[in-house]
Amino acid sequence: MSENPKKINWYPGHMAKTKRLLQDQIRRIDLVMEVCDARLPYSSRNPELKTLAAGKKHLLFLNKSDLADPAASSGWLSYFRSEGIEAHLMNASRLKGKEIVSLIDKATKELVEKSLKKGVRKTVRAMIVGIPNVGKSTLINHLYGRNISQIGDRPGVTKSNQWVRVSPYLELLDTPGLLWPRLEDQIAAKRLCYIGSVKDDVIDVYDLTIQLLQDLCAIVPEKVRERFHIEDTGLAGVELLEAVCIGRGWLLKGNQPDYDRCCSVVLDEYRGGKLGRITLELPGNETEDQHD
Repeated sequence: MSENPKKINWYPGHMAKTKRLLQDQIRRIDLVMEVCDARLPYSSRNPELKTLAAGKKHLLFLNKSDLADPAASSGWLSYFRSEGIEAHLMNASRLKGKEIVSLIDKATKELVEKSLKKGVRKTVRAMIVGIPNVGKSTLINHLYGRNISQIGDRPGVTKSNQWVRVSPYLELLDTPGLLWPRLEDQIAAKRLCYIGSVKDDVIDVYDLTIQLLQDLCAIVPEKVRERFHIEDTGLAGVELLEAVCIGRGWLLKGNQPDYDRCCSVVLDEYRGGKLGRITLELPGNETEDQHD
């Protein structure tokens, strides 16, 4: 456990390749369907997508909304719509494909009608984009009606672009998660690690768990007290990690804290929503210097 956490910077080779492929495919695309994480509507959006998708119809889906605070999500929807972005809440594991198809039809209605006037029934091509582990492939599987795109609760599952024909007149392009090359905003980078968009094996999970616990203590202290059985949510650093180990009984021989188990379970429980519906970012300060 370091006093000076290592800078987070993860941009594997397949992401650089993905960016080139996206730039290549964007000419064929009618609609960009961006997926972000409703718990991190600022940090989980890639600023490069705005440039890549310039001039294209755009739908933004705040996925995993069942894990986010409802009031905060409502605020984010209002914010995005005030910015001219059509945004919707989504829970990819329980969504109804027909509802999403209806949104696609509405967004591309003008393009389809323009083609019909020329006597052509247009096939709409939509690109599913977003950073790793936000639910892009799950969305495609629901729209398709069965599993055609690999899914997983870890980043980097989808490795290449994949076209999926949903209907005779609708095709979707599934893309690997695309992070930005340099995670210069280290606060955003840290939050992406919280939700698992950056692989745990390339970061210091001890420091990450401490920082997550400290953030949770500041935002939802009562939930931390209840879940981890600690009284003093003003603790920080290793003392906080030790208190959580003692509170949950994660102890080795000689009553030594089991830090490995603590880090693994705390991250899993946060990512799985077992601490409740928590949004780590609110529109306002988060958006003053927003990437896009």
